[in-house]
Amino acid sequence: MPTRSKGNPFAQSPNYWKAVFTLHADAAGTAEESFNDIALAVSGFETDEANHIWTFELLFGEDPDKKELQQRLFVLSSLHNIPVPKLHIEKLEQQDWLSKVAKSFPPLSIGRFYVHGSHVEDAPPAGSLAIQVDAGAAFGSGEHGTTSCCLEAMDWLAKKRGFKKILDMGCGSGILAIGAAKLWKTDVLAVDIDPVAVRVTQDNVQTNREQTRVTAAVSDGYACEKIKRGGPFDLIVSNILARPLIAFAPDLVKNLARDGVAVLSGLLTSQESQVLSAHLMQGLKLEKRFVNQEWCTLVLKR
Repeated sequence: MPTRSKGNPFAQSPNYWKAVFTLHADAAGTAEESFNDIALAVSGFETDEANHIWTFELLFGEDPDKKELQQRLFVLSSLHNIPVPKLHIEKLEQQDWLSKVAKSFPPLSIGRFYVHGSHVEDAPPAGSLAIQVDAGAAFGSGEHGTTSCCLEAMDWLAKKRGFKKILDMGCGSGILAIGAAKLWKTDVLAVDIDPVAVRVTQDNVQTNREQTRVTAAVSDGYACEKIKRGGPFDLIVSNILARPLIAFAPDLVKNLARDGVAVLSGLLTSQESQVLSAHLMQGLKLEKRFVNQEWCTLVLKR
């Protein structure tokens, strides 16, 4: 999900190496900080939900020091009392990376939103709400089913009512917070447990000129002071994963206004009943669901 990227790594070297390893979820939270000082980019994805396994990929502009990487993995494994991960390093074929990025991440029209990267030179369609987010900065560049469903749900909600206080719980790249600010022209608080994601959100907020409306902060769930001072919120958007959505259900309701709405995503259709049940028990009810292949987004209200 989160990705650490230093500028545009594809402009720095004609040759690249990739290092790959897997980790238990218990150690995934500190993996990025263990390598982002030596890698051009660090990407982590949950690849085996049943066994709580994450796969990490590190990108380098030169052949990395295998001994140093193994030493860092040893420290990481010792810290979390897990087996030392196996490390695989390979040299990537030379490619025109900018062309590859342009082909892999074309602009997307999602409802009124027009999501594009910095490589897109064409003007946004008339009447659209343009959001510039480069893929690889942090989770959330529009192409994933969870993100697109959230944007679709927000666009649907905007045709029904307005919101004055909005919280983006688990903001990633900040794409949803930026989209909410553009839709409702109001203050949005974007929080994430990952400081890298918060920095990426702040950069994207500046790029999209929404810094007067969107504030980004580090928060472990709903614990930060900005949430306590800013709530209750009449809209909470949370595109994370099924397990934290379930765990956060009581806190979400505590921070949701009396007539508030929640948009929940990051869950598979197979997980929908569990996530929905956790929130029904807190007094919410389902208003609408959006589905993109195996991914599901739920719109709930009191």
